[in-house]
Amino acid sequence: MLEIQKKLKSSFYTILSLPATAMGFALSIQISALSWILSEKYGFHLEEIGIVWAAGPLAGIIAQPIAGLLSDNVWLWGGRRRPFILIGGVLTSIMLLAIPNMDIIGKALGQEGATVGIAIAIALTFDLAINVSFNPTRSIIADVTPEGEKRTSGYTWMQTISGTFGVLAYAIGAFFDNYVLIYSGIFIVFAFSVFPLFFIEEPKQLTSTSDGEEQSKVSFSEIMDVIKPLYGFLIYAFYVIVAKVLDLPTSNIYIEIGCLVITLIAGIQVILVSRNVEKDKLEFQKILFAHSFTWIGVQSMFVYMLAFAKVNVMGFEMDQEVAEELKNNIGKIVAISFLVLNLVGAIFPSLIINPLVKKIGQVKTHTISLAIMTLGYFGVYSLVGKDSEYLLYFFMVVIGVGWASIISISFAIMSERVDKSKMGLYMGIFNLSVVAPQLVSSFKIGQLVNSYDDKAILFLICTITLLVSTVLWLTVREKKGIDNTPSASTGGGHH
Repeated sequence: MLEIQKKLKSSFYTILSLPATAMGFALSIQISALSWILSEKYGFHLEEIGIVWAAGPLAGIIAQPIAGLLSDNVWLWGGRRRPFILIGGVLTSIMLLAIPNMDIIGKALGQEGATVGIAIAIALTFDLAINVSFNPTRSIIADVTPEGEKRTSGYTWMQTISGTFGVLAYAIGAFFDNYVLIYSGIFIVFAFSVFPLFFIEEPKQLTSTSDGEEQSKVSFSEIMDVIKPLYGFLIYAFYVIVAKVLDLPTSNIYIEIGCLVITLIAGIQVILVSRNVEKDKLEFQKILFAHSFTWIGVQSMFVYMLAFAKVNVMGFEMDQEVAEELKNNIGKIVAISFLVLNLVGAIFPSLIINPLVKKIGQVKTHTISLAIMTLGYFGVYSLVGKDSEYLLYFFMVVIGVGWASIISISFAIMSERVDKSKMGLYMGIFNLSVVAPQLVSSFKIGQLVNSYDDKAILFLICTITLLVSTVLWLTVREKKGIDNTPSASTGGGHH
């Protein structure tokens, strides 16, 4: 083991963050370029774009828990997480090459141009590759850091490094173009997935347990019990998948209301039971419940920001053909918006969020951050209109406060409520609270946004879902016995 790892020095935290940064960079490319390239190069309609984006959550539902479970129980190439990071990183690089060349791939397969089917196949493989390594890149941080301040530092460093490269991604898209972004991403994703693994030594045994229970295998029934607050989202996901396969309507008000009721009943039941019993399992379930509403709003912003920029900021109709220069202007507005979002996401974790965690705790910090994000969404909804792109950028700064916490502190919070020896599995389960709501965004939210001429409806939806999430996070307890003050840290090195 290298000295920088033994002492948990800043240089080690930087290296440890690079695999997650690779996946974050790939996701930044997807967010910045995928909707743009599908709409402006291949002529896809808004609902078709939503369908392509749905491939990612579908891959996540299947791949992340499985990859997480496997990565808890294998030892290959000198590591537990290492094989998944390597395979996922290489495959992601290859799929990045495929995205701007869908039309060439289509012609090679005997299809003229890029079809929705080809786009879905590439997007599904791309997301499957990311999902194979996404959890291991985050689980490895928990594997090599102790609970408390050092673990929080690991995740805030991850977001600082990842966020910095996210800013770079959107800067490339804004000041050059999305093609330069995609092709540069191929090399960055490959390098950051492969080379850091030569400097990180994984522990061969993970023995830490939660709630003092003996380490044991997790049964299918136990997993189903843990994910109870997500039943409604998962039922909806199953419904839209079946509807698409059988070519049935994906909109059914009775099923949608039923799924919402199931979600609320299960989540509220967990909250009520936890009032009298403090148990890691119940706290983890409340985290799943709260986090799921966060991601309806976040994913909706990512997928449909292009529509908002084109209609509300630039003043065009959604399907209106515009000149090439104006297409690039729309793309730049989206790219700069997400550049600003990620700039805040890069700066805030280490400079603001981590010091605040030491003073008031992880959960309170995260809840405050989400409340600020909610205000930012409401600001966009109520104040941003035609030719007000700079006002949009201002509110993206506000929204970025919540984004910084979502992709850093939320991982630290959940990691301290689960058995460390099953971290990969629980990281995969945690991701269900991300990917299942993303399907709601890709289908139902897409239908709602598409049905309104005024695309500001997007940010009203984001405001409501983030407000619900903020309220639900108020019910989550801080982990007892974890002192977040600097004096409580052990081992060398410092943040």
